[in-house]
Amino acid sequence: MDTTFKSQVAAWRRVIFALFLRELQSKFNDKLGLGWAFIEPFVFIFAMSYFRSFISGDDVHSVPLFVFMMLGLMGVQTFMTCTSVVPDSIGKAKPLYAFRQVQPMAALITSAFMEFMIKVGVVCLIVCAVYLMEIDFEVNDPLLLIALFALLWVFCFSISLVFGVLIAFIPEMKKIKNMLNRPIFFISCTFFSLQDFSPEVWPWLTWNPLVHFIELARYACYETYGDAGVSLQFAVEVTAISLFTGLALYHTTWKKVLSR
Repeated sequence: MDTTFKSQVAAWRRVIFALFLRELQSKFNDKLGLGWAFIEPFVFIFAMSYFRSFISGDDVHSVPLFVFMMLGLMGVQTFMTCTSVVPDSIGKAKPLYAFRQVQPMAALITSAFMEFMIKVGVVCLIVCAVYLMEIDFEVNDPLLLIALFALLWVFCFSISLVFGVLIAFIPEMKKIKNMLNRPIFFISCTFFSLQDFSPEVWPWLTWNPLVHFIELARYACYETYGDAGVSLQFAVEVTAISLFTGLALYHTTWKKVLSR
């Protein structure tokens, strides 16, 4: 039994590594490559920071403006990128399902891991840019910030898993997914802070888990920002429920997905 388990793990490792190399080659086949993954969010953050400066000046509730926008936009872009790319990996890897070792979950994990590594690289490069720009940047609770980033990726993967399975059976779900993604930028406290609204409005915004991830990330960096209206427990519970739902849906349908 132990030998069988080890052989299965080794087979999965080889499959995921092969899919990772395939994904890497197709992802950066242009001249800019990974550079574009950094240039695009950096320019977007800079542009949004410029427009926000007309409203709040150089800081937002004690957080430097550029850092405030960086944390918000990276959180939203992480979700939007993951849920846009990862669900499609099931269909892209369809020709490979002829090999018994390749399963839809391997394609999903590989695509999610690829996007995760890209975002980690982008975050590191943007932090270096913030340092070179001599912007006051501090992290009050680094463990909370790392935990939030990891938890956000589990949440993104869970939602992507659900949509990936649904799209395999109902292709029109892709259009619904894209339609639901559009307002995310405006309702996730990206451009504005939750504290910019009165507490009476908070229940209309805090149902969105991304609000909790983003606001808690700002609080993890600057304790003076506060964590009023958001909850780490809510973020953990929503992530756990999403992951359970995604895995349960996949477990009951993955064999049918292969035949679609």
